[in-house]
Amino acid sequence: MAENNGVMSRRDQQLERLRKKYPDKKFEDDEEIYGQISDDYDQYEQDIDGYKGREKAMSDMFAADPRSAQFLADMHNGNDPVLGLVKNFGVEIKDVLDDPEMQEKIAEANKEYVERVAKSKKLDEEYERNMNASLETLRQFQEERGMSDDEIDAVTDAILTVVKDGVMGKFSKPTLAMFVNAINHDSDVASASEEGRVAGRNDKIVEGLRKRDKGDGTSPLNGKNGGAPKNKRNMDIFDFANAAK
Repeated sequence: MAENNGVMSRRDQQLERLRKKYPDKKFEDDEEIYGQISDDYDQYEQDIDGYKGREKAMSDMFAADPRSAQFLADMHNGNDPVLGLVKNFGVEIKDVLDDPEMQEKIAEANKEYVERVAKSKKLDEEYERNMNASLETLRQFQEERGMSDDEIDAVTDAILTVVKDGVMGKFSKPTLAMFVNAINHDSDVASASEEGRVAGRNDKIVEGLRKRDKGDGTSPLNGKNGGAPKNKRNMDIFDFANAAK
């Protein structure tokens, strides 16, 4: 690491930040370093656009009805929201609640609220069950492979990074390459195994022919009735196959 009077260069500072943020990556070349910086900057701009959009929506809402801004401010300060409604909207609230048409809308809104709470509770329970099962799977996987805690942590961090990126609609080239390699792994291994098997068989045939040409000092008896051996030029495919045995 380059140092100048004990002070890290800006490049090394940035590199250290990247390695701390992405411990599963090595950042050994400029392509990987600047590629990650570019991805992070794209994500930063996307987040900022989201913040600005939500801020504008809130600002427009408050501008349309300043009472809403005061109501939320009172809630933020710990005031009772029901009292806040009366304080900021006056008896108008009572008139709204007494309106039969509005009562139907309130009942429907309350029904949606109850259903949303029930669904959220169900999802929370399902998450807890899945997480407990996943933690046990990770423990078994670590034990079967003899992995250290740091190694299994690096695996889970990489998985969570991919999941979070996917939720945000982000798919980087390194992530795509990782999945392509994983999907093609079995077929690549099978192809390499077949190539090795064919190469081994060919080597065996060549070695058999070499030994046949050299001879072992005895009279060959490969013809019927002890006839003379065939000249290589007159050997057929079956003779070559027998020579490889």
